[in-house]
Amino acid sequence: MTRLQGNNSNQIILVIGTLIAVALIALALFAVRDKPAAGAGKGLSADFKLDGLPYAGQADAPVNVVVVEDFKCPACKQFEASVEPELKTKYVDSGKAKMYTLVWPFLAELAKLPTDDSKLAAQAALCVYDEGGNAAFGAYKSILFRAQGDESTVWATKTRLKDLASNVEGIDQAKFAGCLDSDATAARVDASEKQASDAGVNSTPTVFVNGKQVVNEAGQGSALAADVGRAIEAAQQ
Repeated sequence: MTRLQGNNSNQIILVIGTLIAVALIALALFAVRDKPAAGAGKGLSADFKLDGLPYAGQADAPVNVVVVEDFKCPACKQFEASVEPELKTKYVDSGKAKMYTLVWPFLAELAKLPTDDSKLAAQAALCVYDEGGNAAFGAYKSILFRAQGDESTVWATKTRLKDLASNVEGIDQAKFAGCLDSDATAARVDASEKQASDAGVNSTPTVFVNGKQVVNEAGQGSALAADVGRAIEAAQQ
């Protein structure tokens, strides 16, 4: 364990560090103070273009749920594992809603990684969608989240993404590889990213029901199943 020594230089460093910490706390308090309260009706609104986006559910389901995600996002992995199954059982499988995935690949760029593997994972997912449709996309999405590495490292390389795709049934692996190698879906990923940015999204996962953001009752940005469920039920009325 490294300890501070009792010389003047380290005392100065300690004082400077304390001042910086105080400043950061003040900024954090300012940000929290200005954050809209949950249920205040100040959530985001968006008119998403949904044509061509992968979804789970029946095509004629009356309510549209859009989940904005990054495959490198740990909170998205948790959402996919603990929230989506309940929503699918109660609302998607019953035909009340369909759930779209809008990928916003931002974490690799935010972390200034040498390779934008957030975008590569998004491209790969769309290549799978092109080959196998919604079912294949859903399977690959789950595989990507299970294989998720640390968000501060490059793990979704093209080689790794091809290896993961080999576990998806019903897709032509050679066509998938050609799609990924040629960046054939890059423009569509850029379009999805623009939709999320234009909507004002600044974190993942962010959930919209019929174009209205759902914020959980604790005031956190990641919506819980109960909050999304209430929004779906309200949209049906």
